[in-house]
Amino acid sequence: MILIAGPCVIESEELVMQVAERLQEFNDNKNIDFYFKSSFDKANRTSISSFRGPGLEKGCEILAKVKERFGYKILTDIHESYQAQRVAQVADVLQIPAFLCRQTDLLVAAAKTDAVVNIKKGQFLAADNMKYSVKKVLETRNIKDEGYEVAKQNKVWLCERGSTFGYGNLVVDMRNLPIMREYAPVIFDATHSVQMPGSANGKSGGDARFVPYLAKAAASVGVDGFFYETHINPCEALCDGSNMLDISELKHLVEQTMKIEEILKG
Repeated sequence: MILIAGPCVIESEELVMQVAERLQEFNDNKNIDFYFKSSFDKANRTSISSFRGPGLEKGCEILAKVKERFGYKILTDIHESYQAQRVAQVADVLQIPAFLCRQTDLLVAAAKTDAVVNIKKGQFLAADNMKYSVKKVLETRNIKDEGYEVAKQNKVWLCERGSTFGYGNLVVDMRNLPIMREYAPVIFDATHSVQMPGSANGKSGGDARFVPYLAKAAASVGVDGFFYETHINPCEALCDGSNMLDISELKHLVEQTMKIEEILKG
């Protein structure tokens, strides 16, 4: 199982290290392919006054310290093409935000690095449209073939994080998971899938109560991994606190999803 976990944004070096230390057991588990996630910049916040993070250079410095201290592989998102090469010096996975999943220059810049490219499905897109984003990365890497195994071998993932449902809400159509797995390995982002965009007076709300339900449903359908934003105290988080998972709840949920996957394999 691929497991991606960490705080939404780098609030401080101290907090990042606290969370990273609590995640050590997942990296030590031989049945888990673990990646530590945190963002150096949240460029798509609802309000201009919302906290965004420490920025590119300081953020990369902190993530490099996590990598050196704990030995974790790193995942973080990029928003502009010029960031790709710099971030790939630290990150093993470059994540393409959902709003930017069709942004050709960004996908091409990410593809020109040696990192895995994790493309989040836009909330506004049908699942089968994501094959074109995968194709942009593969063709940039001079790969003409397509399909799950080709994408896996050439380090391209897709990530489901819900679809727009009316105004200020998301739903997860579980049919999207097998559809996207035709094109690439699929990560299920359980925490962003319970987000309520722009619903909390200039910032996004959410309801983390439903994270376990969606994660277990996705495990029963079949995915390659899970993405959980997690925090020591979500109520005090500077970004996405309402949909983040309390770190004390993460171990039990990971164990449950792994048990479901074992049943499916049996």
